[in-house]
Amino acid sequence: MAETCRVAAEGAHMLVVGSIRIPVREFEFSYARGSGPGGQNVNKVNSKVLLTWDCTSSPSLSPSVRQRFLERYASRLRSDGVLLLSSDRFRDQKRNVSDCLEKLAEMLEAVRVAPIARRATKPTRGSKERRLAGKSQQKAKKERRQRPDY
Repeated sequence: MAETCRVAAEGAHMLVVGSIRIPVREFEFSYARGSGPGGQNVNKVNSKVLLTWDCTSSPSLSPSVRQRFLERYASRLRSDGVLLLSSDRFRDQKRNVSDCLEKLAEMLEAVRVAPIARRATKPTRGSKERRLAGKSQQKAKKERRQRPDY
């Protein structure tokens, strides 16, 4: 994951996450004054990075990955289906750009592979017997604590 983001941040033209390859030209970066670290420099330099990406019309995503992405991150999308990420953790734009790309790469990694559907199973006879034996042992232990009835 870290290698993926490093490649994209160092001027490469692709964000690569597993089998997903997204050209950096699909992303739109804008800059603003950040509230993060920087001292008095914060008031002068636009170090905060805003990344916007139209994931609904991106040709880089397969339909299944797009569907999982839209379902999982619906709360982070604008009404027109555009993802908005921001970063002002660092003092310079370059590191904040790579931080935004890293956040996006983590999001894509989370939805890249379809989850395995759980198959319902029944407990085995042995596990049922062990459970009942444990319960009867507990019952006997508590019965021994009671005052004897003469």
